[in-house]
Amino acid sequence: MIILAFFKKKKEAPINRIIPEHIAIIMDGNGRWAKNRSLPRTAGHAAGSKKFKEIARYCNKIGVKHLTVYAFSTENWRRPKEEVDAIMNIFRDYLRDSANFKSENIKLEFIGDRSGMPDDIVQLMAQAEYDSKDATGLKCYMAINYGGRDELVHAVRDIVKEGICAENITEDTISSHIYTKHYPDPELIIRPSGEYRLSNFLIWQSAYSEFWFSNILWPDFSTEDLEQAIDDYNKRNRRFGGV
Repeated sequence: MIILAFFKKKKEAPINRIIPEHIAIIMDGNGRWAKNRSLPRTAGHAAGSKKFKEIARYCNKIGVKHLTVYAFSTENWRRPKEEVDAIMNIFRDYLRDSANFKSENIKLEFIGDRSGMPDDIVQLMAQAEYDSKDATGLKCYMAINYGGRDELVHAVRDIVKEGICAENITEDTISSHIYTKHYPDPELIIRPSGEYRLSNFLIWQSAYSEFWFSNILWPDFSTEDLEQAIDDYNKRNRRFGGV
């Protein structure tokens, strides 16, 4: 974690508050946001993509080191083909425009099973990672074709392939074989939209995460809402099993 010594917004944030080093967000509620406005669900996903860019830039501004967002789950393939195709096209448009993040010193990486993604999107993902590899600001991770259980299955398979004996397998062994092995577990997980579950997101990494839920649909989520989540996080007593 880092200490933010001084920061101003519409009202001055508390001095010496703790900014979580790693925030994770389940970007939920796009479809309902569109339905409430008599718009197609695809319009909600487009609005959600725009909101992601806004929140990522704000996290970079206030000193968050790592941001992981749940963009597309392994279960989302069950949605109507028209909606899935629209989401894939939004990914394409976003990835082609990802150079903007590079100019803002944001490093972009992806977690999930790329083997299930369209080839052109996989190539765009690799290009976006390469283009931003030298960025030193926020490290932003997009979970695409990601599922927490699927992640653990891949980790176990890799451990078996390496021939590691069962008696030598520890928590560290598993942690070193999951997608997020190169960065810390999230201190704060945010889920808007009125749902109160992880939905197969970072289930290994969230063992000691703090959770923040709200009824706000993701496209309506604001930087003020993020500030509220951080303020509430600062009121938590994180004991990690101790007293």
